[in-house]
Amino acid sequence: MVKRLLLLGDEAIAQAALDAGLSGMYAYPGTPSTEIMEYIKSSGDAAERNIHRNWSSNEKTAMEAALGMSYAGKRAMVAMKHVGLNVAADAFINSAMTGVNGGLVVVSADDPSMHSSQNEQDSRFYGKFAMVPCFEPSDQQEAYDMIFDAFEVSEKYRLPVLFRITTRLAHSRANVELKEVLPEKKISLPSDPFQFVLLPAIARKKYKNLLSSYESLKYDIRISKYNSFKDSRNRNLGVIACGIAYNYLLENTIDASLDIPVLKIAAYPFPKDLIKEITDRCSEILILEEGSPFIEEVLRGILDKGINIYGRMDGTVPRDGELNPAIVAKALGLPGSFGKEVPSLVKNRPPSFCKGCGHADMFNSLIEAIKPYGPGRVFSDIGCYTLGALPPYNAINSCVDMGASVTMAVGAADAGLFPSVAVIGDSTFTHSGITGLLDAVVKNSSVTIIIADNSTTGMTGGQQSQATGRIEQICLGIGVAPGHLKTIVPLRKNHEENAHVMKEEFEFKGVSVIIASRECIQTASRRKKSENTEG
Repeated sequence: MVKRLLLLGDEAIAQAALDAGLSGMYAYPGTPSTEIMEYIKSSGDAAERNIHRNWSSNEKTAMEAALGMSYAGKRAMVAMKHVGLNVAADAFINSAMTGVNGGLVVVSADDPSMHSSQNEQDSRFYGKFAMVPCFEPSDQQEAYDMIFDAFEVSEKYRLPVLFRITTRLAHSRANVELKEVLPEKKISLPSDPFQFVLLPAIARKKYKNLLSSYESLKYDIRISKYNSFKDSRNRNLGVIACGIAYNYLLENTIDASLDIPVLKIAAYPFPKDLIKEITDRCSEILILEEGSPFIEEVLRGILDKGINIYGRMDGTVPRDGELNPAIVAKALGLPGSFGKEVPSLVKNRPPSFCKGCGHADMFNSLIEAIKPYGPGRVFSDIGCYTLGALPPYNAINSCVDMGASVTMAVGAADAGLFPSVAVIGDSTFTHSGITGLLDAVVKNSSVTIIIADNSTTGMTGGQQSQATGRIEQICLGIGVAPGHLKTIVPLRKNHEENAHVMKEEFEFKGVSVIIASRECIQTASRRKKSENTEG
């Protein structure tokens, strides 16, 4: 009997990994990738098989732990959002040089249109840069099926495999037909004791092998079968569609009387002959790809002289943001396919703190304490507390990347700004704020670090925070002076007291840390409901 499940794209990837013999899942929460780990954490099958499935401190530690699982010969997966791949890049790039032992799949969930991100970034560039295979599914079923092949390719070529998805695929549902479950691999150490030792003499040989493997990948059936060409009698316009963009093309062509050659690309690298199938037939090429003009840039350098190329670079498709069926219809020149503008029935409401959130009370105290010094002195970070940049608070002046609040405050203090204040969340602190605080301590920078501790990773839904119950000991261990390590409880009734503590620490010519500790209102509510149910 065929078994089917209605799954998010993230969940299809997670289920496929379980069914393909996964032994370890590693991740740091980041939208739109979070549900992959959450699905595996809540899986009864994963619990019964004792699959490792704990959150990591950040994406780099997740990548390295997954590589360790692979070293032992078992299949591992690591998942992150696109900017998380920046954090993991050192380990990811070098893992292509070391190679893997057990299969290793690296899922990067890109976020075009920046629904919950600082930038638009196309992870396919990382795949090409590292010279590893890259899969880019067009729908949930293909995502599920590809995971099996990704593990097989990883083990055949001894390479990590990049698995690129985007927000709409990650967070939309479809029926997925499941395969037969494969057993987990047994522990098997690398046959070459120097495989994971990247001394220069070894690395030079490995790089030559990597170059050779990358060429071979183009012709492997487990990759090439996902790239397909459909011909037609129309030899004017041809379309190259990648990943989920292929779905948007189908929505416009299934019922339309539009018969055009289509080249679907869902796996990389691919041989030049694949492109020739469509470019030899057509005088014009429309390229539809979610994210950057990854394929378009390459083709323009080769084909501009004889073929008209349309896509993101010439404005046929918008250069920024997500694709959708209406954008694709317009690019195809289809009339009446753009829909009507949806009337605004409800006034737009900007995001805000949850009612009763401790971050709001922390910012109210901070605003009062910093007011005498003037604006432009508070550096912040990525988390729920970033909403402090918006009215009515207007309290922070930066949000660049995870951990940058601390190090930017240090740099501003180096420049002479006083006071220089950082606001960072507890989970972000253990993700990448600790090393910045160590720099501050070593240099004795005149900075005040406010750690907004809500005992969870709140912005992505309340996942476990590695910082819970450990922040004070971490700060003391790094070298923060006990007299300038203060804990406050951000409640309205404590406003004057908290503002006074901040004012005192702002005046200190050295490193001070204020831990604003209060449980997230949402996780507290869920915890109390759970306790009442159990009671």
